[in-house]
Amino acid sequence: MILDTCALLFLANGDRRLTATTRARLGTLPVRWFCAISTFEIALKQADGKLPLPSAAQTWMEEVAERYALTEVVVDSALCAAAVALPMHHRDPCDRFIIAAALRLAVPVVTIDQKFAAYGVTVVA
Repeated sequence: MILDTCALLFLANGDRRLTATTRARLGTLPVRWFCAISTFEIALKQADGKLPLPSAAQTWMEEVAERYALTEVVVDSALCAAAVALPMHHRDPCDRFIIAAALRLAVPVVTIDQKFAAYGVTVVA
C-alpha cells in the first residue's frame, strides 16, 4: 500500500481517521510506500503555518519513514509524465503524483479522498 499525505499524517499522529484495521493491515505488509511529493506537501503546510511539526518537515518525514519502515517513491521524470497523463478526475497535483505512483506499483492507496478510486486504484480508508 502507498499512503496519501493525509494518511501519513494520520499514522504519525495516531489520528483515528486511520482505522485500527488499516493500521493492522499496514503492519503486515513487507513494504509500505510513501511518495516523495508528500514531503513537499507537508513542508508547504509547515511553511504556511498550517501544520506545526516538532522539527523541519524533511527531518520529521525521515523520522516517520524510519519509525514505520516506509519506503519512498522518488519523483522521477517518468512519474512526472505519468501524473500529467492521468485524466483530470482530480486536480490536486500532489495527489496525482501519489495516484501515478500507486498505479506504477500496482498497490492500493490509503486515503480518505474517494476521488482516487476514479483512477482504478483501490482505496483503503
